[in-house]
Amino acid sequence: MNISQALTYGINVLTGSESPEVDTQLLLCHALNCQKTFLHSWAEKQLDLQQQNAFKQLLERRQQGQPISHITGRRGFWTLDLNVTVDTLIPRPDTELLVELALTKLTSNMRVADLGTGSGAIALSLADERPELQILAMDKFSLALSVAQKNAVQNQLNNVSFWQGQWLSAVRDNALDLVVSNPPYIKENDPHLVQGDVRFEPLTALVSGDDGLDDLRKIVRQAQRCLKLSGWLLVEHGYDQARQVQNLFQQAGYTNISSHPDLAGNDRVVMGQKTNER
Repeated sequence: MNISQALTYGINVLTGSESPEVDTQLLLCHALNCQKTFLHSWAEKQLDLQQQNAFKQLLERRQQGQPISHITGRRGFWTLDLNVTVDTLIPRPDTELLVELALTKLTSNMRVADLGTGSGAIALSLADERPELQILAMDKFSLALSVAQKNAVQNQLNNVSFWQGQWLSAVRDNALDLVVSNPPYIKENDPHLVQGDVRFEPLTALVSGDDGLDDLRKIVRQAQRCLKLSGWLLVEHGYDQARQVQNLFQQAGYTNISSHPDLAGNDRVVMGQKTNER
């Protein structure tokens, strides 16, 4: 088959996918080790037998429900191309909102921490945009940190430090100017855990107690201690948790609290400022 025929074949195979055309293009690019523009420029180019078999195997894995990012090992986020493994959360477009908002608060000489960095998506995006700043990328799990470190090297980012730890428990008081985090926030028995790509992601990066707020409670409390006066905390949360997270910020003494919507219009990020000592 040629490239045009391969695209048609893939779309017909992936009938259960929400985006069969996009998935097929990504998998064919992976099989051919090419960019998407190549598929359109060389539509009549023939695939050899090895390429055809590789493409069909990729389609079969996708048909079984495996995420595209796990099949290809790659994911685009912000302006970066990142390695993704089963040990990290797959970076999602909605999380780019955290990067966008953090950039509005960053100034020279700030000390910034990304909690639960996973693949390093947030920390590395900030580091790429603000090369004069030193970003601290933290995660509890060494396997996730290894992925983030590999992504830093691949994207030639030298202004990120990596630290294994549980949220901010090992960080001294008044040490940071800005804390950003996309922590676990799904309820333990949420039906979404057995649907779509989430089925293949680490539960430790997804689930946080009966109401999904266990880790957010810790982060909000610990950040109040670790932030300098006028410092900012920004956290991602579930589509229906904005009011609860705002309450956590208020109870901890933050001011200038605001919610911000994701691409679908759901409140997805709460941010607040530390303006007094507790």
